Amino acid sequence: MGYYKYVKEAYKGIKKKIKKPENKDLRDLIFERKQEWRKSPSVERVEKPTRIDRAREYGYKAKQGFMVARVRVRRGGMRKSRPDSGRKPKRMGVNKITPNKSIQRIAEERAQRKFMNLEVLGSYWLWEDGQYKWYEVVFADPSHPSIKNDKDINWICEPQHTHRVFRGLTPAGKKGRGLTKKGKGAEKIRPSLRAKGRKAK
Repeated sequence: MGYYKYVKEAYKGIKKKIKKPENKDLRDLIFERKQEWRKSPSVERVEKPTRIDRAREYGYKAKQGFMVARVRVRRGGMRKSRPDSGRKPKRMGVNKITPNKSIQRIAEERAQRKFMNLEVLGSYWLWEDGQYKWYEVVFADPSHPSIKNDKDINWICEPQHTHRVFRGLTPAGKKGRGLTKKGKGAEKIRPSLRAKGRKAK
């Protein structure tokens, strides 16, 4: 069994919506690291990806031109303040008000705003507790020679991919827009919002 497969096995249990890997050693390790993550900035560059198997799925390579950042985003709804003026309780609009974008997409956009010269390739869930969620975002530098000369990733250097995260073109963005296909050759969940508007006309 290869190294990447061992890493996947260590994180087993996430797909079952348990959100806690079955590996006890990994849980203890992350619990120790989490204390440092809480004190660190909300967007922080890291030397190496914590989950190398997931980073490689988005094209990450251990060479110049690639970068990984850890992002911390708070959990829960919009935390809207209660209105001062009078209205029916059902019209208060305080609880269960959530953003249209997923927390993962928000994490990607915050990371992109900090590193505007890079492009987001994708992101993956790292850990969560009652207050925060942590994601790692994989970047590529489209102006770096090693990226331009890499036939696997030099598509990111084309101008149409500039700041793709803000247009919902990352894997998390496509999933939120309902464009993720289920299975080989399957139909997408729904048309994009723009396509739906064109159909109505």
